[in-house]
Amino acid sequence: MLYLASQSPRRRELLERLGVRFGTVDVDVPELRAPGEAPADYVSRVAREKAGAGLLKLSGVAGAVVLGADTEVVLGDEVFGKAADAAQATAMLHRLSGRTHRVLSALWCLDAGREEQAFSISEVEFAALDAARIDAYVASGEWQGKAGAYAIQGRAEVFVARLSGSYSGVMGLPLYETAGLLRRFGVAI
Repeated sequence: MLYLASQSPRRRELLERLGVRFGTVDVDVPELRAPGEAPADYVSRVAREKAGAGLLKLSGVAGAVVLGADTEVVLGDEVFGKAADAAQATAMLHRLSGRTHRVLSALWCLDAGREEQAFSISEVEFAALDAARIDAYVASGEWQGKAGAYAIQGRAEVFVARLSGSYSGVMGLPLYETAGLLRRFGVAI
């Protein structure tokens, strides 16, 4: 049986689009980037730790396959995690305004005998955003709990001038890569 090591409603919704049956396992993994850790290494490590923590919680469940994922917004070498408050969300959106950033999504799938990973990199170009647009978006509250302080599947979709890569990856679970990874673990898609 497949388990998603996440309580993210977006990840559950995206995984449901693949038509697979799955359960969820709640894990608490600190998302702290180590000094000097490359953004891609950080995202991969956190996804692997989530999957590993999930598999550990399910150690008595025969045939458990655990999927862990992490998605981060990266500008240059700076990782934009989830904003702590409205001021930080505003600052992030000002930094992203009129620029192209990357969205890194790492996936790890584990069972009792093996582990594999997949990775998605998308480039997102934001239009130039004036302070009024940013303030209105932040006031909506949609930024809360979102890497880079925006949700591409919501009101922030109009900020995106160009997207190269995976729309679902920017949402938090790249479906093409997820489907391939799950097939390799015998999960019927």
